[in-house]
Amino acid sequence: MKWILLAIVVVTTVLADLLQSHEMKIAAAEKGEKFGFLTLLRAIGTRRNLILAIVCMAISFFAFMTLVSTADLSFAVPASAASFVFDTILARYLLRERVDAKRWVGAALVAGGVALLAL
Repeated sequence: MKWILLAIVVVTTVLADLLQSHEMKIAAAEKGEKFGFLTLLRAIGTRRNLILAIVCMAISFFAFMTLVSTADLSFAVPASAASFVFDTILARYLLRERVDAKRWVGAALVAGGVALLAL
């Protein structure tokens, strides 16, 4: 059960991160500047991907709360860091972000740590 909950946490966290980043980059390009706080609040109510990102964050939050109620915190927090690895990979290939060698090494180290937890 803990692995299913962990998968839900990681997948929904990554989806939320990707949706937020993608939508905010599009909105900034349309507007020609970065969002201020009030503009961001307005955007949340009108941009479908931001609403979906918030739903994903809520699912992730409740799945994580369930995970820490059934598994050790010393497992749940480090294992959920797998989202950093997937975020890095998907940011590079879906969002076309430049990911330098230091970030790849960092993602690899996190992946190694998560692998150690699985043993």
